[in-house]
Amino acid sequence: MTINSTLSLEDAIRQRRSVRGFKPDLIEPELIEHILQTAQLSPSNCNVQPWQVLLATGDACSELKQKMHHAFMHGQNMNPDFSALPKFEGVMRNRQVECAQALYGAMGIERGDKIARMKATARNYEFFDAPHVLFIAMKKDFSPSIAVDVGMYAQTLMLLMTAHGIGSCAQASTAYYPNIVRDYFEVDDDLGILFGISFGYEDQNINANTTRTSRAPLNEVLITKG
Repeated sequence: MTINSTLSLEDAIRQRRSVRGFKPDLIEPELIEHILQTAQLSPSNCNVQPWQVLLATGDACSELKQKMHHAFMHGQNMNPDFSALPKFEGVMRNRQVECAQALYGAMGIERGDKIARMKATARNYEFFDAPHVLFIAMKKDFSPSIAVDVGMYAQTLMLLMTAHGIGSCAQASTAYYPNIVRDYFEVDDDLGILFGISFGYEDQNINANTTRTSRAPLNEVLITKG
């Protein structure tokens, strides 16, 4: 197959967003391999390339999805390998609330509807019906500075997906059951699961996919001299 991207880097950055509803259509294996191979060009300290990628596709994705969803729905204890998100305050808390309002608003879920919110959360463990999921991992004893390298890899990967018309959603919640992931892929316990990325072709009929979030103005994040 011929693999071409029609988006510029800037267009891919502007168009990338979290997709929370996918079509069942499988992506061609050659395209997935091309994207993963290109993502290997991501920078890292001393070129150590500290990321590990665990990919499940098709039936394997469905099987892993069932295991994760069952764990969540039956209240299985969550034991992430790395510390959970901090409690945000101030402007960052405001941004977090704005994001939640945009998502739940698009889905028509009222603030006090706890059942609907729980069902929406459960969708994370169904990978939003994506036919593919991958988990980004690194050794548990690596420092946060190494996690920065892994984050750059993940961003490169998702931008490449966008450039080739593939939707993705990075999901911290899918790292809450790391033992399920390690057992399924039969990897050593010293490999820590950072997050998952569900991906596939976007289903534009899903209400959650109409969600749009804002970005802070530059003067809120930039400190400059000279």
